[in-house]
Amino acid sequence: MATYVIGDVQGCMEALERLIARINFNPAHDQLWFCGDLVNRGPHSLEVLRFVRKLGHAARTVLGNHDLHLLATAVGARKPHRKDTLDAVLAAPDCEELLSWLRQQPLLHHDPEGNYLLVHAGLPPQWDLTLALDCAAEVEAVLRSPEHPKFFAKMYGDQPDIWSKELKNWKRLRMITNALTRIRYCDLEGRMSHEEKGAPDSQISGLLPWFLLPERKSAGLKILFGHWATLRLAPDISAREQVYHLDTGCVWGGQLSALCLENGRYYRIPCESCADINQFV
Repeated sequence: MATYVIGDVQGCMEALERLIARINFNPAHDQLWFCGDLVNRGPHSLEVLRFVRKLGHAARTVLGNHDLHLLATAVGARKPHRKDTLDAVLAAPDCEELLSWLRQQPLLHHDPEGNYLLVHAGLPPQWDLTLALDCAAEVEAVLRSPEHPKFFAKMYGDQPDIWSKELKNWKRLRMITNALTRIRYCDLEGRMSHEEKGAPDSQISGLLPWFLLPERKSAGLKILFGHWATLRLAPDISAREQVYHLDTGCVWGGQLSALCLENGRYYRIPCESCADINQFV
């Protein structure tokens, strides 16, 4: 049995098919873990959703910001972005089934045996494992409830940008969602900056990648994440901090990556089909 963690697919079904062929994935005894952002910007979001759902217990996925955007768009809480490629999902005869399945997916997956934590973007430095799981569960409960359209109407926005146990209601849920699905940089107090999206050393003074914050309370966990296509995480930092980055810019004409947890080997295949759709940034 092997477990492969796969970065942001974002509708690139052809690349996903070639990657799983490369790793000789067998759903009878292997597992695929997805870092979120199954959909959007790539050409085949509908096919990706159907494929991952059909895998059943052979797959795990956490929700990414593009997955949440699809759900928000579907209930009319957000107008489609001009670069969205979600029309086929929204028009599909099985759309409601797929969206219902997507809303049931978690924001975090913790594997206590291997001490792995799967998340789309990362964790704020104030959160340890227990707090991260508790916070994720708060949002997951709303997503799975009849209140989810109200949540999506309140989800967008960059504030609050720092964690406080005093946060309540929609502001609290928005902060949790942004932390798990959008975080890249923080200042030394743990305040998130959502405007900075470039590679490290391109950010303004006073900001650090979330995993380099001093006294980060999630240190010691093995964190698997995507979201940050420009990151290019150095192997020595990855090993030292025990953070493993999987988003290598597939939808921008980069690569789709998988990490085998059993042997630590990375597998990468180019995504030529998206090179003429999006420009890598």
